[in-house]
Amino acid sequence: MPSDSDKQQNAPPPSSTQKKVETFSRQSALALELPFTLVGAIVVGGAFGYFLDRWLHSGPWLTLILGGLGFVAGLREVLRRLPGNSDHDGTTGK
Repeated sequence: MPSDSDKQQNAPPPSSTQKKVETFSRQSALALELPFTLVGAIVVGGAFGYFLDRWLHSGPWLTLILGGLGFVAGLREVLRRLPGNSDHDGTTGK
């Protein structure tokens, strides 16, 4: 019984139209995913800060600080996922 890898090796190369469709679907998926990544990081950081503020009775300071850190982390993740970014592993290449 042939395996899936044999089918992939014997398959004809994808046409230009197929490549365009795959590129479009990847870009659409990325465009729908990135806002949730950014907002999710802010919400998680802010919620964690809020509950720490309530527990420690420290006012809104931890909410603001951890929400800001969530924003920075979310922004870094969005920029890391964008296509065309040659710095995938976080190093400068020097």
